[in-house]
Amino acid sequence: MLAHLRHLVFGSPLPSADLGETRLDKVRALAALSPDALASVAYANQEIYLGLLVAGAAGLGHAFSLAVVISGLLALLTLSYRQTIAAYPSGGGSYTVARENLGDLPGLVAAAALLIDYVLNAAVSVTAGVAALASAFPALWAHRTPLSLALLLLITLINLRGMREAGTAMTIPVYLFLATYLGLIAWGIGVALVQGPGAFPAVIPTPAERQAAVLTPVTLFLLLRTFASGATALTGVEAISNAVPVFKEPAVRNAQRTMAAMAILMAVLFLGTIGLTQYLAVVAGPEETILSALARRLFGSGPVYLLIQVATLLVLVVAANTSYTGFPRVVSLMARDGFLPRQLRAVGDRLVFSNGILLLAGLAALLVVVFGGDTHALIPLFAVGAFLAFTLSQAGMVVHWWRERGPGWAPRAALNGLGAAATGVALLVIGASKFAGGAWIVILLIPLMVLLFRSVRRHYAEVGRQLRLSDDTPPVGCAQHPTVVMPVAGVHRGVIAALNYACSIADDVIAVYVELEPDTGATMRARWEAAGMDRVARLITVPSPYRSLIGPFLDCVERLDEESVDGRPVTVLIPEFVPARWWHFLLHNQTALPLKWALVYRRHRHGKSRAVIDVPFYLRD
Repeated sequence: MLAHLRHLVFGSPLPSADLGETRLDKVRALAALSPDALASVAYANQEIYLGLLVAGAAGLGHAFSLAVVISGLLALLTLSYRQTIAAYPSGGGSYTVARENLGDLPGLVAAAALLIDYVLNAAVSVTAGVAALASAFPALWAHRTPLSLALLLLITLINLRGMREAGTAMTIPVYLFLATYLGLIAWGIGVALVQGPGAFPAVIPTPAERQAAVLTPVTLFLLLRTFASGATALTGVEAISNAVPVFKEPAVRNAQRTMAAMAILMAVLFLGTIGLTQYLAVVAGPEETILSALARRLFGSGPVYLLIQVATLLVLVVAANTSYTGFPRVVSLMARDGFLPRQLRAVGDRLVFSNGILLLAGLAALLVVVFGGDTHALIPLFAVGAFLAFTLSQAGMVVHWWRERGPGWAPRAALNGLGAAATGVALLVIGASKFAGGAWIVILLIPLMVLLFRSVRRHYAEVGRQLRLSDDTPPVGCAQHPTVVMPVAGVHRGVIAALNYACSIADDVIAVYVELEPDTGATMRARWEAAGMDRVARLITVPSPYRSLIGPFLDCVERLDEESVDGRPVTVLIPEFVPARWWHFLLHNQTALPLKWALVYRRHRHGKSRAVIDVPFYLRD
């Protein structure tokens, strides 16, 4: 039943031979990998607006200038990452580039920053989407956290169904968003030409939780802090370079073209919406986003406005899909290199990294709950990881070109060097201006994650050392027949089946009865002898004054081990009956499973290994 339910929800398993068929063309890849970058116009515009709002009309007049600077940085990053795509077609992005060219430590720092960025993107995307919906329906404002979690669950299920299904599901929201916002910009330009520039009101409504008694003057620090918030628009730019293998062939060319298309569309959306907001002097209400206010200014509160808000919600929800594509792939590469648990490199039934998807969903849900579904509270944590990954990746590419020294290496290295310098300066600005607002959490978390990665690597190295064959490896040979010890709780067919098997592998079989109730040992011995079982196995009764089964039984096994005069190994055989229906398990004491765990994970005091055998007896319906 559980298997049928899983196939209904996630789809039937796909054979490994179909892996190539699940790759994406440019149309689906743009929808699957660019929503983060495209949708960032929603929360980046909002953060620029809120950052300048404290200075009133004088501050809001600088919005377009900041957008131009951020768009220039976008162009530089796009050109740089197009080179990364060509140089590293296997994907991996910042982690692979930094580790191969700068060493393990910079690679792990880049990986930690990148993973944090992916988790934050998933959380910010769904919370910003809910904020867009709540702007149209204010009654939902108090329910942002449960709505965000529901949307996160939906996007997780879609991705667990497979790459092609996810790409197809993302296509409609992404292209609906592009159509509505490009139409909004075109209509807005027409309105601006007809009506001319607007004027900001003397008193601008401010969200209640961020009201200030007096206006803040426009200072360099204010502009830098607002730039740091608006730079979140650039998160997600690296996603395509991380996921080159998901493209259809020629993968490199398709990835480069998709990245160029994404950057152009992103710049048009970002500059267009901020330019219109500033030119028309649009301001937002206390419980409204700036893009909602712009749409309402151009179209009123009618059907077109609602369509724009729905399109914003949908694209912000699917923007999390960028993380669902990139995060599992990066953790799989790290797991392959031994820095994360090996389960994360496994491909699931639907040819996706299911464990990585579930890990991302769990971490993003935790952030949504901790920060109460508030996008503005999450933003200060956001850009630090992204720009640290950008900087290390570009620095690694400079070393890559310098080592190769192929034709045209100098201009390529110069371009990546310029990208590293620009993102490095932006990183310092973001870290300094947002440190007190929450960036310190990321700055502290990154070295802790690096320590975790290295600890995992050391563990795997130590396991390999202990399992590796060497000169002191014991020779292969047939050991003595073991002494079989089996716990019994009564006399029934399951015990007879287990005894028959025990006698087939050993000539010394011991049954152990733990007296959970006083004076029941004599009754059990009488039943044992009456059934003739004493002819094949001797029965030992063990008192249990605290009514515990596992402890007294383990002590008995240890004692039998020590009393073995000829060095025979002790093997524990556990008889277990299996009910016919899954819910029948609720009607029986499940003592076999914890007993097996205790036997496997309790180390023998002399360092010897002990075999544990389970003999199931299947009950009929």
